[in-house]
Amino acid sequence: MTAAQEPLWVKHYQPGVPAEIELPTESLTSMVEDAVARFGPKVALEFFGAETTYTQLGDQINRAAEGLRRLGVRKGHRVAIILPNCPQYLIAFYAVLRLGGVVVGHNPLYTERELRHQFENHGAQVAIVWDKAVEKVQDFPDDLAVPSIISVDITKAMPRLKRIGLRLPIPSIRRTRAGLTTKTENTIPWEKLLANDPVDPQHPKPSVQDLAALQYTSGTTGIPKGVMLTHYNLRSNALQGQAWMHGAKEGEEVIYGVLPMFHAFGLTLYLTFAMLTGSRLVLFPKFDVDLVLDAARKSRPTVFCAVPPIYEKVAIESKKRGIDISTIRFAISGAMTLSAKTVEIWEEVSGGLLVEGYGLTESSPVALGNPFAETRRNGTIGVPFPSTLMRVADPEDLGRDVPQGEPGELLISGPQVFSGYWNNPEETAEILTEDGWLRTGDIVTVDEDGFVKVVDRRKELIITGGFNVSPSEVEEVLRSNQSVADAAVVGLSRGAGGEQVVAAVVMQPDTELDEQALRAFCRERLTPYKVPRRIVAIEELPKSMLGKVLRKQVRESLQDSL
Repeated sequence: MTAAQEPLWVKHYQPGVPAEIELPTESLTSMVEDAVARFGPKVALEFFGAETTYTQLGDQINRAAEGLRRLGVRKGHRVAIILPNCPQYLIAFYAVLRLGGVVVGHNPLYTERELRHQFENHGAQVAIVWDKAVEKVQDFPDDLAVPSIISVDITKAMPRLKRIGLRLPIPSIRRTRAGLTTKTENTIPWEKLLANDPVDPQHPKPSVQDLAALQYTSGTTGIPKGVMLTHYNLRSNALQGQAWMHGAKEGEEVIYGVLPMFHAFGLTLYLTFAMLTGSRLVLFPKFDVDLVLDAARKSRPTVFCAVPPIYEKVAIESKKRGIDISTIRFAISGAMTLSAKTVEIWEEVSGGLLVEGYGLTESSPVALGNPFAETRRNGTIGVPFPSTLMRVADPEDLGRDVPQGEPGELLISGPQVFSGYWNNPEETAEILTEDGWLRTGDIVTVDEDGFVKVVDRRKELIITGGFNVSPSEVEEVLRSNQSVADAAVVGLSRGAGGEQVVAAVVMQPDTELDEQALRAFCRERLTPYKVPRRIVAIEELPKSMLGKVLRKQVRESLQDSL
């Protein structure tokens, strides 16, 4: 590609970031083996102070792979991993891939019903499970029984002294999940896998185009959708991340793993990018600001990727406690809108840039980002990553691109774009165009330099009286009222094919909802058809573990109560 052919946004990249990456020709298995060979004595993983070198990591991956081979795992077999962040997760991930298997990551806090829905879809016969969640898999009905369950006690990866009298650093689990007990009969202890000899070096390895992972995007309702991500997809996204963080030094970065590895964001940051770059990955079972800042006294982070609420907590507490986090040079926020306030708080304490990125599970996940340079533009999700193209099309006529500056649906093309949904060709056809463009479902505008701003989700637009209403726009107005702490806006059916705008609000402490006054406030700032017909006060908005408001749950709750 010549300079004249480069997309207009490339000139805003951080100096040194290429327009295109060198596309991978080998699998993730090859990538981690290269890391072991190059960075052998360096620390690969840190978990509550316990360290695992790259040499030790490679040995444990090969031993676990042999244990899985003896359990019958072969190329293409799905293996479920149901663990919080821990060294065993990363070892299990690459052990499965070494055999040509497919990793299916699951949230260990899911209920038996939630897990069952996904197992019904992918049919894994082997599951590597946190010992506190084993019983949920054992409770599956007989026709879905998992023959081989490997039980993992994550505390065994911690230093012995810390295990004595340890309070598990996931306190919310015991309070909210009474059914989580340790029931390990008829299971295989993780340590038994590691007691095997290493897998035969001549055992066939996966190719770059083989399926590597299934990542589920839907919740407990509806048909679960398993996003098929190949070695090519995931390694490409790791290489794109490496290019974007220009100036990061191989073998020297310290990455904090505060996001779950069963989520696509955590998968790419920790399971692939960290290994690609030979970094020290400091793992946390869940985000806990005390654990993070305690770790920062010893292993000072240089790469910190998270969601806005985490950035705020870490910045505020580090300043309060006098803990220096100025070593963090690369900070990327994702999953939800990054406010100017959060950027200001973080950059004042860290001294580095905090930039917003964008992606979907279907894009492995990162597709766009703001540059680590003064060209970044707060309030936007940035520009396409290297080797990534975008279009902004009329959502009702994808063949027509909208004029620059006008809202349209964002479509993405690149090596990180997935190959389809597992056993679901109908849904695949809905989201992938015939010529390979990924429909994001996000309505965006693009400025003259290629920076993208999300306006709304196409599927969440409310149609009332023939007009489209953006929930995000109404929510922004509601949150600007000093009595409102948070808000979610949805459309509820009114029986004639249309919808009415309804809002759920969380009030500030010691404040009661005055619905008429708040509607009057909205009328001053919104055209009449956008003003909520009803406003309901609730104690808390349902959110994903990454902090995104679950509008679908809000809608269902309001539909039942109104």
